[in-house]
Amino acid sequence: MVKSMKRIVIVLFICALSACTAMPPRNSDNLCATFKEKDDWYSDTQQSYKKWGVPIPVQMAIMHQESHFVADAKPPRIWLLGFIPWFRPSSAYGYAQALDQTWQDYLDKTGSWTADRDDFGDASDFIGWYCAVSHNQLGIPTGDAKNLYLAYHEGNAGYRRKTYLNKSGLMRVAEKVANRARLFKSQLEGCKIN
Repeated sequence: MVKSMKRIVIVLFICALSACTAMPPRNSDNLCATFKEKDDWYSDTQQSYKKWGVPIPVQMAIMHQESHFVADAKPPRIWLLGFIPWFRPSSAYGYAQALDQTWQDYLDKTGSWTADRDDFGDASDFIGWYCAVSHNQLGIPTGDAKNLYLAYHEGNAGYRRKTYLNKSGLMRVAEKVANRARLFKSQLEGCKIN
């Protein structure tokens, strides 16, 4: 009994040290399956929708593209000379791949001081907030996943300057996000979520 208690304490301690990062959903291409597996996620996205007006399928399509629902996602490191791990190309982190400065702006402007980029609910709120800012500043409709993603990726100033027009790869990705948002919308309409 004492041995098993020690094991439990050790496992909990290791888990606490590693932050027990949540695993991504098993079927991230199916919104119904995702919400069934991750039972808090639907209420988190719904709360963000009610607060910011950005539809759940748009939030989830952006997050799917940015991190594939990996809580502690980071951009891959650059390799110096092909074998020395070097710096990461940006400070993007978490479900929403929010940059340090953009996350700080979110915290400052929303007062969400306890928010974490590796918390799904906080990431969903961040995406809703950012897209709402893009809607207000740039006039992008809240259901326009393609253009909201372009503004999300390029920043609102970059979107205004149309920097995305010189990035054919980004344009393809934005179209992919729009297609995924349409797929997620159709799936969500058929879900039975409690």
